[in-house]
Amino acid sequence: MSKRILVINGHPDASPQRYCAAVAQAYADGATERGAEVRRLSIGELEFPLIRCRADFEDVDPPSCITSAQDAFVWAEHVVLVHPLWLGAAPAFLKAFFEQAFRYGFAVPQPGEEIPRGKLAGRSARLIVTMGMPGALYASLFGGFGVRAMKRGILGLAGFKPIEHTYIGNVETSADARRDWLDKVRRLGAADV
Repeated sequence: MSKRILVINGHPDASPQRYCAAVAQAYADGATERGAEVRRLSIGELEFPLIRCRADFEDVDPPSCITSAQDAFVWAEHVVLVHPLWLGAAPAFLKAFFEQAFRYGFAVPQPGEEIPRGKLAGRSARLIVTMGMPGALYASLFGGFGVRAMKRGILGLAGFKPIEHTYIGNVETSADARRDWLDKVRRLGAADV
């Protein structure tokens, strides 16, 4: 039986010229070559309102593009999220997507539920984060706080475990390095199957 993998391009710009699009494609290619069933989601292609108050989160039904994304999360056994690092963390539009998708009762427990466990438990995840600075510098000097927030405060709260991460640094420096990383990510996709 093949593994079901959801690959998410979390860049707010859905342009196929973006490096995150290439990274997501490389991962999907590697997983597909090893026999995984892969679905793709590009956050930049979605249209949804921002959640501005508690009532928006609790009482307003999500738009159809969000319910389709929720269906993909339920379907998946493994989720791969590729996104750029902007001001030390994920882009605001990606965070807005998770605020829409990971609502009470879907990904996180309703307030007051006896056992506070994520509703998406049993799934694993991998974050692949692109950045202009060296990945080691982000991890050591900045403590990887933005990635930790995504791992613990969003995916971990929803029940994902384990959650791996990969930093792709210096993306604006060398075309050869970017191509090398695409090969590495393709191998990651094959290894995660």
